Amino acid sequence: MAGTLPLTPQRPRNGGVTPATSESKAVQWILVGAAGLVLLWLIALPLVIVLTEALKKGFDVYLAALTDPDARSALRLTLLVALVTVPLNTIFGVTAAWAVTKFRFRGKGWLITLIDLPFAVSPVIGGLIFVLVFGANGWFGPWLSAHDIKIVFALPGIILATLFVTFPFVARELIPLMEDQGTEEEEAAITLGARGWQIFFRVTLPNIKWGLLYGIILCNARAMGEFGAVSVVSGHIRGETNTLPLHVEILYNEYQFSASFAVSSLLLLLALFTMLIKGWLSRKNVY
Repeated sequence: MAGTLPLTPQRPRNGGVTPATSESKAVQWILVGAAGLVLLWLIALPLVIVLTEALKKGFDVYLAALTDPDARSALRLTLLVALVTVPLNTIFGVTAAWAVTKFRFRGKGWLITLIDLPFAVSPVIGGLIFVLVFGANGWFGPWLSAHDIKIVFALPGIILATLFVTFPFVARELIPLMEDQGTEEEEAAITLGARGWQIFFRVTLPNIKWGLLYGIILCNARAMGEFGAVSVVSGHIRGETNTLPLHVEILYNEYQFSASFAVSSLLLLLALFTMLIKGWLSRKNVY
């Protein structure tokens, strides 16, 4: 029919293939409906179940689970770990993205591979690496014991494990953004006599601030919700080395289901807050 776009690939004169540019309304509704059902089943329904189970025995039980000394200790530890790891990963992410996108040097490919490594390695493996290095029978275990320094089954080990699993987030948000922006503005600033820090704070940072904020939000969410790597290095010492995800596991294994879902709701609120911030940034279309 005249005036309509073809729904099947057409072979142009140059021998290539032009992909379809539109779909029928029926296909669109089927795809949207299928995606909606998957999201409803895998995301929305579990969230509703968590809130329902958390409040199943009443608000008093819910509040008691959140004010329990072990829960408060787990919350403090989770916030402390995030408070340490997120700024460190922010510094690393900005530095790595700056180096990868603004300079040419040998080993750039290896650096990018190392940045992506935590995405490919299981968090449990990451935790085991720190146990093998800093554990009692690890490479530095005897020296650490001799100097009364404790890393594994203590706060330093939890911070190291969280750093390992979260350090790609800021860098991976900034590298594509800074590559698209190129180096023209920085080069212009150099010709005007600007120095390194002046270029960063007056030219580069304003261009990447929203991408940087987005990476920090994702890094913070992962730091607070990390389970696998932290579980290996923490030792599960109740009231001392249990973060919120580990505390949820202990409560669930002890058949304290209402308490475990109540503590889980704190992590759920964090996830919802992260989604709201993410949606707000997306609507601004700033990067």
